[in-house]
Amino acid sequence: MRLAFCILFLIAFQQTFSQTLGGSSVFNFLRLPNTPQLTSMGGVNISNTSNDVGLAFNNPALLKKEMHTQLNAVFNHFFAGISTCHLSFGYHQKKINTNFSFGIHYFNYGEFPQTDAGGNISGTFRAADWVMQLSASRKYLSKWNYGAALKFIYSGYGFYKSSGIAFDGGVLYTDSASLFSASVLAKNAGFQLKQYQGAEPDDLPFDLQAGATKKLKDAPFSFSLTAQRIHQFDIRYNDTAFNNDNGIITRKGRFTFDKLFRHFVLAVQLHISDHLEFMAGYNHLRRKELNIENTSNGLNGFSVGLAVVFKKIHIRYARSYYQNNRALNQLGINLKLNEYFGLGKLGEKAGW
Repeated sequence: MRLAFCILFLIAFQQTFSQTLGGSSVFNFLRLPNTPQLTSMGGVNISNTSNDVGLAFNNPALLKKEMHTQLNAVFNHFFAGISTCHLSFGYHQKKINTNFSFGIHYFNYGEFPQTDAGGNISGTFRAADWVMQLSASRKYLSKWNYGAALKFIYSGYGFYKSSGIAFDGGVLYTDSASLFSASVLAKNAGFQLKQYQGAEPDDLPFDLQAGATKKLKDAPFSFSLTAQRIHQFDIRYNDTAFNNDNGIITRKGRFTFDKLFRHFVLAVQLHISDHLEFMAGYNHLRRKELNIENTSNGLNGFSVGLAVVFKKIHIRYARSYYQNNRALNQLGINLKLNEYFGLGKLGEKAGW
């Protein structure tokens, strides 16, 4: 009964929060991957059941009790001097048999000169975006897990500030015997609490996703296929004026392979050993949005990653390719704090 309610709830999201496409929504930084494992698998993956609390920040249904007292810390530099950091922490509450996590994802755009309409400098201002998230999940029967996340979002660019509330809800099915998992997730359903000064209210970047992961029985490979923004078929960003100025030809038609394939993100994971993993992904939507006409676009949309995994510590690195083969490097570390500081035993003594 609870499972049916969750599924119906996610379907209802599709009708209630069918929001707008890239370029016409607010807080679009919410679409960016927060952890190296997610980045290396194309930036969108909701079905990989790896023991990484950073992935649970992306899909609360992936949160499980094995992530108890696990801390995920990620640091990287975007282009143009933009820096980001991510922290998330998992905790399992035995009394109510529920998993919790808290996380924050922060973007620092640096300091800029503040000018008037005539270009006169009157000082400086800083620009930043961040989201703070509280997640919870529970197991249902032996193969199902469901979770939800509540987000507080803040964006500040000098005098221009905005805040919002968003909700994620997901359901995960895992069959360990067949090495298969699948998930459905509704992300960023919510609204602005405060609009930017002088601006009208905007939609949030809602995304309805579905994905599946299959690990081969007799080979060290796992394959994932994830569909993003499935609540709207045509997700191309079509700027007619820009296309005309740059000689870009848009092909008309109600159905094309390109429209369909932009929804899908492909990923492969190679389990080299018990402690070493290699990952790669391809995001067709990213490639098509960043490609430059009439030039070589190299590895745009591709990403790779490497993980060294031990009981107490995980170290992950990801490299994703953007326009003109410019790459983003991301480094993350996971620590089981109870292995170092005895937090699990402390919690038991306190009756948590």
